[in-house]
Amino acid sequence: MRAIVSVIGNDRVGIIADVCCLLASMNINILDINQTVMKNFFTMTMLVDTALCAEPYEAVHDALNRKGEEMGLSIRIQREDIFHAMHRI
Repeated sequence: MRAIVSVIGNDRVGIIADVCCLLASMNINILDINQTVMKNFFTMTMLVDTALCAEPYEAVHDALNRKGEEMGLSIRIQREDIFHAMHRI
């Protein structure tokens, strides 16, 4: 399964590293990544492959939420099929 991960918050050193390390620890592969900083606001969107992840989707979702709270960021994951369905309307 592929999913979209979005990260939004105040820019600081290490955001990409911390999020990518968490994904790697769950065996989630990053297929594509796009990030930018706009007036000190960090935004990043990643397309990830969760096929080799042993954790259920809800556990990945919860881990990313906890990491976001710990870092003062909004980190969300959404299944690719749901993302496409929502943006077709």
